[in-house]
Amino acid sequence: MKQAPASEAIEAKYPERVTIVTTVDSEGTANVIPLAWVTQASTDPLRFAVAIDKRQHSHQLLSECGEFVLAFPDVGQVEEVLFCCTRSGRKVNKELESGFEFARSTAIAPPLVRGCLASLECKLVSHHDAGDHTLFVGEVVVAHIEEGKTGVADGLQYLGSGTFCRFERVERLDASL
Repeated sequence: MKQAPASEAIEAKYPERVTIVTTVDSEGTANVIPLAWVTQASTDPLRFAVAIDKRQHSHQLLSECGEFVLAFPDVGQVEEVLFCCTRSGRKVNKELESGFEFARSTAIAPPLVRGCLASLECKLVSHHDAGDHTLFVGEVVVAHIEEGKTGVADGLQYLGSGTFCRFERVERLDASL
């Protein structure tokens, strides 16, 4: 094994599932940020952690709102994801311009995004300074799934460096190997 720059070694962790987070501003306007740094943090209670750069508009909105929707976009939503990756909610109204279709959430203010494989309505329970990002931990209060989508092959994956993909084939490996 040889020593290498951390940036080179980090490439080994990809692909990662693309996730989108919706938040709202004080007037109720939705904002969407695509993220790859998302993980389940607890099963009981069901909690997820998302890492958001402190400079992002969504960081401010989530800090103020205290609620968010965590959604897993379908591969057919790549154009909408790319739109939201490349524009700031400070400058454009992503609710109107992203191409995503929204639906009212059951228990929180930020809306669901129609067509996503699954969506989790979350209430913020804690946040942690992680350097240039904040780790926001949300507890799932309501979950939704899109009927007829498998979740694995239909999901959008991020390969790093602005590259996305989908799985052509999923092969399950025997865990006893």
